[in-house]
Amino acid sequence: MKEQKYPLPPFTEETAKQKIQMAEDAWNSKDPIKISKSYSVNSLWRNRSDFINGREEIQVFLKRKWETELDYKLKKEYWSHSGNRIAVRFEYEYRTDSGQWYRAYGNENWEFDNDGLMSKRYASINDLPIKEKDRKFKN
Repeated sequence: MKEQKYPLPPFTEETAKQKIQMAEDAWNSKDPIKISKSYSVNSLWRNRSDFINGREEIQVFLKRKWETELDYKLKKEYWSHSGNRIAVRFEYEYRTDSGQWYRAYGNENWEFDNDGLMSKRYASINDLPIKEKDRKFKN
């Protein structure tokens, strides 16, 4: 059975925003298996300085991520789209096990295959230490 993840490209602004909301919801679930199913089996990622290839590596990466980025909460924002590509601005907050809070800011460029699975994800991310009282995203 062919694996597809709707909406499919080419995207309209409306369907690009649907795809972004679906990604935000999935990442906020912090479920590496669920999240990895939105990516093609041979998806290529660059996340900061990490290069990740395929669903299995995505799952390992995400599991490790949420072992260190506690109380994670993400918000994504539509930036632009064209054909099978979507650009997103995002920010998220997390704390370390020592209690230090961070807000991470960044941009992602996404490319989808014809079945609506993300085949490429390029993420540039910067972390800013914040005080707990300055958090935007409370669980």
